[in-house]
Amino acid sequence: MRTTAGPGRGPNGVPLAIAVSPILSARVRARDLERIQEAAPGSRIVNLSVEGLADGPVDDVEVLLRGWLVAEAFDRLLARAPHLTWVHSATSGVERALTPAALARDVLVTNARGVFSRPIAEHVLLMILAIARDLPDLLELQRERTWQPLEGRELRELTIGIVGYGSLGRSVASLASAFGARVIAMRRRGPDAEGGRGVSLPGGTLPAAEPPTDEDFPFEPRVERIVGPDGLRDLLAESDVVVLAAPLTGETESMIDEGAIAAMKRDAWLINVARGRLVDDTALIRALRDNRIGGAALDTFRDEPLPPSSPYWELPNVILTPHTAWSSARVLDRSIDLFCDNLVRFSRGEPLRNVVDPSAGY
Repeated sequence: MRTTAGPGRGPNGVPLAIAVSPILSARVRARDLERIQEAAPGSRIVNLSVEGLADGPVDDVEVLLRGWLVAEAFDRLLARAPHLTWVHSATSGVERALTPAALARDVLVTNARGVFSRPIAEHVLLMILAIARDLPDLLELQRERTWQPLEGRELRELTIGIVGYGSLGRSVASLASAFGARVIAMRRRGPDAEGGRGVSLPGGTLPAAEPPTDEDFPFEPRVERIVGPDGLRDLLAESDVVVLAAPLTGETESMIDEGAIAAMKRDAWLINVARGRLVDDTALIRALRDNRIGGAALDTFRDEPLPPSSPYWELPNVILTPHTAWSSARVLDRSIDLFCDNLVRFSRGEPLRNVVDPSAGY
């Protein structure tokens, strides 16, 4: 393992230039730019707009911190920045960074895995508690000025099925098992596939770091069983609440289809805090209208903002939130922390955290 100068062409292995696009807000905060500069002394920082407009030359850019950046602008940047070798995605999903042009260049991609896990897991627990304690019905009774006590359920009576047992899935398991819920989970790759890949760059090879520790887990996750993809239908059949926490890949798109929904209990709820395209909307809407499942708590959708014409708005057994599960005052700080840590590692030729496997899509 190299622990001296990294592959950057600047002084002491730092990148000559780093491009930065907006992260979670319209503009990058000044203090974040200062922290990036401190992590890579001597690097030139190029600010990009969402449309890819740069405030300086990009021909010497070697690293991109990608927040909001349309796919076309990303591919244009790749064409104009021949030395761009590493892209850090400020989101966990990387489908927009794994474009054909990026794959052809064998660009190293890292992501924000773990940055958003805690607030999203807390949102999931909010939804599970709301479902268990009949909060939607209680709020409707309040609007009707009707005094009618309802019988709720304790979480230790529920089985929570988590589809996708990465950082987010483990965070959900940590909180759910602390309430005494029975937790089962599905993950697409076995333990032998964890850890990532080493990457060859012009200045040498950067190996992948070991998977990061989950510092935000307040309790050790207690999972009764972890199954592979062939165990999905069994997981769906056993679960009172199904939580989607999987990445979007060619294999997972529309995984919750007519057949998957048919496997669920008639009173089970589906919670989606991952990607809208994991769900076949036509099948889910039909099942919700026919009361073939208990309901759905949806925070993410195929089309965002969700069009006013979407049937989801009017379905009584749907809790709809505008893709806010990730929202927390701390996520931007954690995102910059991760990028700056990786930037120092890159400059030293040390293993990077959260390296994405392009063949898997996450």
